[in-house]
Amino acid sequence: MKNWHLHIAALVAAVTLICNLSPNAAQAAQSDEAVLIVAVKSTDGSDMQRHEFSMEELRTLPVAQFDTRTIWTSGEQAFTGVSLAALLTYVGVEQRQTGVVVARAINDYAVEIPVTDATNGGPMVAYERNGSTMSVRDKGPLWIVYPYDSDPTYRTEAVYSRSIWQLEEITIGQ
Repeated sequence: MKNWHLHIAALVAAVTLICNLSPNAAQAAQSDEAVLIVAVKSTDGSDMQRHEFSMEELRTLPVAQFDTRTIWTSGEQAFTGVSLAALLTYVGVEQRQTGVVVARAINDYAVEIPVTDATNGGPMVAYERNGSTMSVRDKGPLWIVYPYDSDPTYRTEAVYSRSIWQLEEITIGQ
């Protein structure tokens, strides 16, 4: 411990370097990280195909947008993301009449969403709210939201329970 002051100086230098990173540099560093894992079980359950998406990759998928009110926010919110239907199509899940999507959050909270919910005009994996990315503290970076105002069937306890935020993994199976 003779050189404890050297350890403290190195720690101060590291913290200063991190604090001085521009937001663009920090965002660029994070853009390559996987923010969503999508695992697709084969129909017989013997195989699992895994897809990892960075935020940049999610943004290359067809963009979905809608404005809606939620029970967790005040006033109308503008959501932007990729529709659940488009995401499932992208990973090779055809429109199925059966099956379930298990969505898991960063705290391991998980919900089941019927595959039949993944329709055009249905839920999305939102990566922006009101034009800004969402921090973990603000229900982000990803949130499955439904267009609650567009149809009374989306304003039920069952649908609200499927609206998982801090999403990090989706598994699709029978």
